[in-house]
Amino acid sequence: MRATVLHAPRDIRLDTLPDPDLQDDTDAIVRVVAACVCGSDLWPYRGVNKIRKPQQIGHEFIGVVERTGTAVSGVQEGDFVIAPFLFSDNTCAHCEAGVQTSCVNGGGYDGCQAELVRVPWADGTLVAVPGDVDEALLPHLLTLSDVFPTGHHAAVSAGVTAGSTVAVVGDGAVGLSAVLAAKRLGASTVIAMSRHEPRQEVARRFGADHVVETRGKEGAEAVKEILGGIGADAVLECVGTGDSMKQAFRAVRPGGTVGYVGMPHDVELNIPVMFFTNTGLRGGVAPVRAYLDELLPDVLAGDIAPGEVFDLSLPLDRVADGYQAMDERTAIKSYLAV
Repeated sequence: MRATVLHAPRDIRLDTLPDPDLQDDTDAIVRVVAACVCGSDLWPYRGVNKIRKPQQIGHEFIGVVERTGTAVSGVQEGDFVIAPFLFSDNTCAHCEAGVQTSCVNGGGYDGCQAELVRVPWADGTLVAVPGDVDEALLPHLLTLSDVFPTGHHAAVSAGVTAGSTVAVVGDGAVGLSAVLAAKRLGASTVIAMSRHEPRQEVARRFGADHVVETRGKEGAEAVKEILGGIGADAVLECVGTGDSMKQAFRAVRPGGTVGYVGMPHDVELNIPVMFFTNTGLRGGVAPVRAYLDELLPDVLAGDIAPGEVFDLSLPLDRVADGYQAMDERTAIKSYLAV
């Protein structure tokens, strides 16, 4: 099969590797229809997360089940499936508590920007899409493997409900997804923090009521001015840097909550300030499987269109161009047709 391999910082290649095979009775082999590049893939791509040897990369995909192990009964050959970016048995105590990302039998795939993927614990992981799948739905379904449920997780973690005021830090695909998620949950006011006009346009289509282009204290003051001087009930941190976390806490109101889903790099918390302002911090890696039963029907019904975060579509053999475009911020998110 052809598979994307990161050989060194900014050295992405499409290599020919052996096809994956069934290893356990609970496995499935999925032929990938579409994959994509995630913002978190850019950390190793840029060399921030060190790699010691060439490795497959990618964790977001949708596809068709090609083979199953003898113990698999929830999906069958020919099913079109969404694969959460981590596999889980969906039966352990952590899974039953809605934290499939901490499944005692869970883990990550070998790499998903490829033609074939072995999925352990197929029954607990894969979600079959009913009926015939319209090609126009593919980008929207692909977001359900990671990026849209991650934005949703930020909103849920921050306690967004009907009437909430929300500020979103980060205008990448996750941040834009968080805007859409907050509106879907009934937020009355959503403020997108973005300096980039194309991303601002997507944010507005997703329901952002205001856009703040400034950063730091000035940006926080702009958020507070929009919200009557008190800050947001919920701030969704969707970047993962020290500066973005500081921005989030500057913009949240006393008693509010920061929902964070950006992969943390050099983040420090000011616990005394959090203590004296009663501000909370919740979030982490998104348990996608916990949200799919809720989110998939809205995508199939056309109530939400999260696939609009893809503004660059490429064949798999141009995956290196997809990485470069996202690295240089000329694309929000790269869609890979396999």
